[in-house]
Amino acid sequence: MNILRRDKNVEDFRSSFTWRVFRIMSEFVDGWQFLADFEKTVTIFGSARTPETDHWYQEARKLGNLLAQNGYAVVTGGGPGIMEAGNRGCFEKGGESIAINIELPFEQKTNPYISKSQGFHYFFTRKVMLAYSADAYVYMPGGFGTFDELFEMLTLLQTKKVSGNIPVVLIGKAFWAPMVEWLEKTVIKEYETASPEDIHIFTVVDTAEEAYKIIKKAPPRHEFAEYVTTNKSHT
Repeated sequence: MNILRRDKNVEDFRSSFTWRVFRIMSEFVDGWQFLADFEKTVTIFGSARTPETDHWYQEARKLGNLLAQNGYAVVTGGGPGIMEAGNRGCFEKGGESIAINIELPFEQKTNPYISKSQGFHYFFTRKVMLAYSADAYVYMPGGFGTFDELFEMLTLLQTKKVSGNIPVVLIGKAFWAPMVEWLEKTVIKEYETASPEDIHIFTVVDTAEEAYKIIKKAPPRHEFAEYVTTNKSHT
């Protein structure tokens, strides 16, 4: 007799809060295990809507080229647009092009320039992997998702929940300038809801080459390096 057979009048146990805890735990375990193989990574964020003909697509692709040529793996959310461009540039130069993808109820296409990928059911576990895996973070023109990911990282650095001088590079001066002005004039000066030094957590540049000059000076992520060393010693 199958004791787990579902009664039509009883909620499926797999949708219970208790069962979700185990699924969340498994996603974290699988995510750490997956990322342990990559010691030098840069995560690139940006719009999924950016077409191949766009200037910023080409800059992201160029940055992917530069990173791969200098021994970095490129991590993105695995989708189209800027994510595809970063993966594509890395893939073209034989680098490790990595996707941290999200599983959705409708078709979710991973871009074709991926060498290794890991899928996640929950957005928050996926975001942890994107945020924890890198030696530097690059943000290109994007929408709500890009801003969400940017301000989460700025908050982690501001509150020192993430250690070290990790570069946060925003590419596209024309795109980011209004946000920077609002932070300086409204948030910091007028309302005083952030400190003047917080504006220096990130750097705004205009080209892939400028971004790479900052990235290459980044110190290693000690907390992740320790995890990688421990993980490999037990395999």
